[in-house]
Amino acid sequence: MSKHLTRLHKASVYSWQGLVLAWRHETAFKQEVLAALLMVPLALWWPQTKLESALLLMSLFVVLITELLNTGIEAAINRHGDEPHVWSGFAKDVASAAVLLALLQCILVWGLVLLA
Repeated sequence: MSKHLTRLHKASVYSWQGLVLAWRHETAFKQEVLAALLMVPLALWWPQTKLESALLLMSLFVVLITELLNTGIEAAINRHGDEPHVWSGFAKDVASAAVLLALLQCILVWGLVLLA
């Protein structure tokens, strides 16, 4: 296998491991994946255009991506211990806020596409 294919293979394995770990250890990620699995068929069936379907699907993926980033930030901070630190709390709160905004944009996009 060439050097580039080996790197691509390793990156794919690490990415899959990350998804599996998030599924096993993060209830919020699991809930969001299950919601997305229910919503993907609706996103493909209900809208009148492919562009609307794409917007609905992208909004679901933004939520999942943001949750994964939040989980990674929390894991990195938790690695350093349980003692409270102002910057640890700041990083966790900001990452959590990002998830909230992702969820709100998803609700907004779905509302605008499906109710308009």
